[in-house]
Amino acid sequence: MSRDERALQAGLSDPAVPSALARGALTILGLMPNSSNYTFLAKAETSEAEVLTIYKPRRGEIPLWDFPEGTLAQREVAAYVVARTLGWPNVPPTILRDGPEGIGSAQLFVPFDPGQHYFTLQESHTDTFRDVALFDAVINNADRKGGHCLLGEDGSIFLIDHGVCFNEDDKLRTVIWDHAGEPLDEGRAHDLAAFAASLYDPMDPVRAELESLLLPEEVEALRHRIEVLIGAGVLPQPGLGRPYPWPPI
Repeated sequence: MSRDERALQAGLSDPAVPSALARGALTILGLMPNSSNYTFLAKAETSEAEVLTIYKPRRGEIPLWDFPEGTLAQREVAAYVVARTLGWPNVPPTILRDGPEGIGSAQLFVPFDPGQHYFTLQESHTDTFRDVALFDAVINNADRKGGHCLLGEDGSIFLIDHGVCFNEDDKLRTVIWDHAGEPLDEGRAHDLAAFAASLYDPMDPVRAELESLLLPEEVEALRHRIEVLIGAGVLPQPGLGRPYPWPPI
């Protein structure tokens, strides 16, 4: 079974993924504005249910010099797998699946307040954004803009747009440096340690799922970053180069 086939199967067995998202027919409703890659709003529909989804086909990805071509969709899914495994933060259910424009990521659309983003929410959701800062350090997020932090209708913060994560090299670029140098929460450190341990086990299903989405050396780098974070005991400081994304929102 190919890596794609294994990744496609994983989405079918995730109980957090709505059946319509995993198995329903995808119908493109329109192109999302202000996206650097082809990003569609689509309807996923079975005879019993339908949901809205953000569909990012692989063939619509603009090649990047520092990421392997045609891998951004898998990275979107891998970020969800990491968040699902840790139990934080809120990344909407995301799978790799086939669609009208070929294989791509399909993420459950979350209704949100378009007037809210990190810069309007940071003071009222301090603990949540401390988790986001830690999560981004774990997945080596190269593009955490303020607009990637959504306020859902239930008052929860949801995180989107994780296509440029998991690089082997340090690429952390984020607007969330407010918590740099703060000590790791003991519970979060425990979550990270358990996750890192699972990445040593070749029979662990989470490791197998990540290996269907990322290169082996990227999975190894993920484990290494977690161990460095636990060893340091604090959230990272901005590194050399350009630690902020542009534009910030």
